[in-house]
Amino acid sequence: MMSPSQSGRIEGLYAITPDEPDTAELIRKVRLALLGGARILQYRNKAATATLRLVQAKSLRALTHEFSVLLIINDDAMLAQQVDADGVHLGREDGSVAAARSVLRSGKIIGVSCYNRMPLAQEAVRQRADYVAFGSFFSSTVKPDATVASLELLQHARREIKVPLVAIGGITVQNGTQLLDAGADALAVISAIFGATDIQYAARQFTNIKLLRQKDTI
Repeated sequence: MMSPSQSGRIEGLYAITPDEPDTAELIRKVRLALLGGARILQYRNKAATATLRLVQAKSLRALTHEFSVLLIINDDAMLAQQVDADGVHLGREDGSVAAARSVLRSGKIIGVSCYNRMPLAQEAVRQRADYVAFGSFFSSTVKPDATVASLELLQHARREIKVPLVAIGGITVQNGTQLLDAGADALAVISAIFGATDIQYAARQFTNIKLLRQKDTI
C-alpha cells in the first residue's frame, strides 16, 4: 500500500473514468489505462447512485493500490474519506478547500477546477489547494459547452502559480504536447483513452508524450 500522497506526484497522464454502470467493465477499462502508464486516476461517475459510487470507488481503490497509482474522487470528500482515496477534486459547486480539508485526513490531495479564471486559481492556492486545473482547452465531447481556456492562460499560471497545473478538455495525443510546453504538469483525459479501441495503447501514447518531452530537455 502506498504512503500518504504528495501533490508533487500530480504529473503525466491523469485518467478520468467514464460514466460506466458496470463495475466489472469499469475495472477492466481502468486496468488497461493503468497498464498503459496512467499515474493518476480520478473516479467520476455523474450517472451513478450513491450505492454504486461507493462500490466502484472501493474497487478502484484496490486496483490503484495494486498499481501504486493515485486515486482522486470527483466532487465528494466524504466518499474519498470512506474509501481512503488519495484526495478529492472540487468543482465550482463542490464547496471550499477548507471544508474538504476538514473531512479528509492529513496529507490528502485537494485539487480545484479553475476553468479559465486565474483569480479562482490564485484563491485556491491561497486556501492551500494542492493542484489547480484549467480547461477546456479544446472541444470536448464530455462537456461540449464547457468554458474555453487559452494556452496564454496556462503560460501565465505557470509563471504565477507554484502548485502543479492540470490541463483538461478535448486533449489528444496530437494536441497534448503544446499544453505541456505551455506549463501543464498533467493532462486529464477521458474520451481519448476510454473511448479508444485499444485503451492500453492509447494511454501509452499519452505516457510517451511526457517521456519524449523529458528526453528532449536532457
